[in-house]
Amino acid sequence: MTKTALIAGATGITGNNLAAYLIASGWTVYGLSRRATEQSGVIPVEADLLSPDSLDEALSGLQISRLFYCTWIRRDTEDENVKANGAMMRNLFNALECSNLEHASLVTGTKQYLGSFEAYGSGRTETPFRESEPRVPGANFYYELEDVLFEAAEKHGFAWNVHRPHTVIGHALGNAMNMGTTLAVYASICKETGQPFVFPGSEIQWNALTDMTDALVLARQMEWASTTPGAWNQAFNVVNGDVFRWRRLWCELGEYFGLEVIDDPEAFKTLDAQMEGMDSVWRDLAKTHGLVEPDIDKLVSWWHTDADLGRDQECVNDMTKSREFGFHYFCNTRSAFCDLFDRLRAERIIP
Repeated sequence: MTKTALIAGATGITGNNLAAYLIASGWTVYGLSRRATEQSGVIPVEADLLSPDSLDEALSGLQISRLFYCTWIRRDTEDENVKANGAMMRNLFNALECSNLEHASLVTGTKQYLGSFEAYGSGRTETPFRESEPRVPGANFYYELEDVLFEAAEKHGFAWNVHRPHTVIGHALGNAMNMGTTLAVYASICKETGQPFVFPGSEIQWNALTDMTDALVLARQMEWASTTPGAWNQAFNVVNGDVFRWRRLWCELGEYFGLEVIDDPEAFKTLDAQMEGMDSVWRDLAKTHGLVEPDIDKLVSWWHTDADLGRDQECVNDMTKSREFGFHYFCNTRSAFCDLFDRLRAERIIP
């Protein structure tokens, strides 16, 4: 097997961590992104997935055996999301020399079961979510990406897998879906200003069981599936393997930062509301503590964390299928958060 990978979205929370894992495992890794950035061991490929010409030029002559598709773009409506994201993947397959491609991986997520951003929660699927669940009615760019993948796999004869993580915990700065760094910045501001650590979600999320996905667990599953023929042509959920309630984990995260936690659903308030006007507070905090990024907007995604924690239904993903096919890696979610916080402190992202 030729271990040569192209990661589309190599600078994102999933692609960045996947690249580091594959390189450590002896892969040759090309990282495709709109703007080439330095990543240790990654061979940069600069191209815009919405520009066929730039893709043709950037991918010409590349001999890729494994494609990992870890990117997306957000538009104002889901119909526009479907159109833009479908075009991106089609453009990539059209530009890539698919005769060399043995396998392609696609990362989507739990909106497979919950519905799109504008119809979030419309699925009302029973927990735990299983890969066999039918698609939720209505437009959803995840479904479009799957269909483009299936069409290309049938046309060119390569194998595929779809990976469906829940909220991903991992190191990646400037990423829109980055709860770990967002909560670390929020907690740091609470510590600096003396305000309590208020949960920014719903009472249902506070009390219900849920799960999450460490970026390394996702990376391990993606490599495993792409190199295990018996697991090919399947969709797999991917979460850490433990379940928790936010009312316990939130207290543990507050303890890490030495913060007072308010255990009162009446006091819950979104991060968008709590953090309004905090840009200057963060700039001052960054200056005081010598942090490397004074622009808070390059670190956080208040809106996405609010959406994740504001859901009004239980979200638990079934890992039975993945286990039956042979993937058994496990991660403690509390440890995943604390390991990330330790790294952010070591790199002077947070004080």
